[in-house]
Amino acid sequence: MTPAIEAEGLAKRYGELVALDGVSLRVEPATVFGLLGPNGAGKTTAVRILATLLRPDAGRARVAGYDVTERPEEVRAAIGLAGQYAGVDANLTGEENLRLVGRLLELDRRGARARAGELLERFELTEAARRPVRTYSGGMRRRLDLAAALVHAPRVLFLDEPTTGLDPRSRLTLWAVVEELVADGTTVLLTTQYLEEADRLASRIAVVDHGRLITEGTAAELKAQHAPARLTFDLVSADAAGAALAALAGLTGSLGAADASGTRIELRAAGNGDRALAAAVTRLVHAGVELAAARAEVPSLDDVFLSVTGRPAADPSEPARSAA
Repeated sequence: MTPAIEAEGLAKRYGELVALDGVSLRVEPATVFGLLGPNGAGKTTAVRILATLLRPDAGRARVAGYDVTERPEEVRAAIGLAGQYAGVDANLTGEENLRLVGRLLELDRRGARARAGELLERFELTEAARRPVRTYSGGMRRRLDLAAALVHAPRVLFLDEPTTGLDPRSRLTLWAVVEELVADGTTVLLTTQYLEEADRLASRIAVVDHGRLITEGTAAELKAQHAPARLTFDLVSADAAGAALAALAGLTGSLGAADASGTRIELRAAGNGDRALAAAVTRLVHAGVELAAARAEVPSLDDVFLSVTGRPAADPSEPARSAA
């Protein structure tokens, strides 16, 4: 199957700043691909190149089957783009914004009006359709901006941190729309600093830092590879700690020795945390160790992010520090 997005060795510099340093991506059709990274990591630069807004200094990319540098007009006809900040005109009404976009995309007046009505209803903006956008809340503006990116029903949609600063309800609404779009066959490349957003929406995730792609895989693969589960065992008696440590020694999939503190023992385990927990409990039971409780703490993408970048994900409410 031909990928919806394919990039090989993309590089871009701004003077001494290396924004992208040989990034390669492959995104299958009708999927969500999550691109994660700290502010300034290169996410937005990658999106701008793929959306034909920037030319790469090196490398090549194809979107919807078209080379982004050789056939940019065909790429633009096939894509939609919603950036970090709503790009709608605050002095026009919501309906006027969408009809204007439709006319710019060469829809006739009737077609532009009909499409605007469809999108206003889909994004729950019908009641506010004839109000100036300057009266809209941040969530409403962001929904309108996404609606504008969908006027021509693009095959590929780029969402560059689309839910930054939104309240939880508005974020959930946008997530539902993204899921509907993918179910209808749209391919979505999503950049975000909300890691739970990528965890929920993306079938594959790549992490970039300092312009380089440093890891890629499904959320489950990344967690298993970079963020081992933590197994915790509460013993009935501290006297059993020695026997428990002996039973857990050399447990397949464990990372390092188990640590004991009073009646609590902790162990790091790679792969499936529940499976590792079951294997550990079996060993402890066979060793005659009585347990008060046992649990596996499932790693999150935050743990992955911290592991591969050396720092936690930035606060999405903070402004970006560079155009990269």
